[in-house]
Amino acid sequence: MQQAKRGDTVQVHYRGTLDDGTEFDSSSGRDPLAFTIGEGQVIPGFEEAIVGMATGETKKRRIDAKDAYGEHSDELVFAVGRERIPDDSEISIGDTLRIGFADGQTAAVQVTDLDEQTITLDANHPLAGEALTFELELVAIQ
Repeated sequence: MQQAKRGDTVQVHYRGTLDDGTEFDSSSGRDPLAFTIGEGQVIPGFEEAIVGMATGETKKRRIDAKDAYGEHSDELVFAVGRERIPDDSEISIGDTLRIGFADGQTAAVQVTDLDEQTITLDANHPLAGEALTFELELVAIQ
């Protein structure tokens, strides 16, 4: 039976949970996730969990933060002056904003704190610092 290897395009159904059991994502009710192993289209630990699986096989794999979205970095948390935000913007803690850089690129940041003078933004991925557990089913290898 064929096993998934680097260079294969695979289709995977999955359910992702945090250590406390909270589900953060699932392919339930959707098409399976399709990606090519080795092209960095998914987090490294997810990709590695698929290597060696056969079509129809299921497994459960816990992925440490370093092999998922990385550790939380304090360097990616910063404050900006409220004057940099349009006056008509209503912003609350937990909101996601898109910020622009001089080179034209943009990034999503989350509002983690605010007061009358500053807004604290976190550019870490929302799952940074979290270990992730995936229930996986390899649906197809192409």
